[in-house]
Amino acid sequence: MKSFEIGTLILRVYLGLAFFIHGFTKFQGGVENTAGWFESMGIPGFMAYVVTVIEIVGGLLLIAGLGTRYITPLFFIIMMVVIFKVKLSEGFTGYELDLTYAAIALFLFLNSKSTFSLDAKLLNKEAA
Repeated sequence: MKSFEIGTLILRVYLGLAFFIHGFTKFQGGVENTAGWFESMGIPGFMAYVVTVIEIVGGLLLIAGLGTRYITPLFFIIMMVVIFKVKLSEGFTGYELDLTYAAIALFLFLNSKSTFSLDAKLLNKEAA
């Protein structure tokens, strides 16, 4: 067992959990409220529903290690929109966590093959 594999597992589970919780919070609070907030920033309101589904479903899939190569680019895009549409004016301390999530998503995209994932088990792939 390589420490790299364990580190990748920790990052994947953490990022999946973080996105799942953010999506679930949007769902619990009423996605229509998030849609209104999106519209106030010039983003179509329906995107709140799209983002919520990506965060909830994608977060769960990422935790399991299923479809990491497809989910992480979506998470990266979400974080880039958050940074440039919402938090850029706050300076680095306003968007540093979002940038960290984007960096983790990019890392997982580039290193998506993992021994500790459903992708590896179901597709019978060996980790790189």
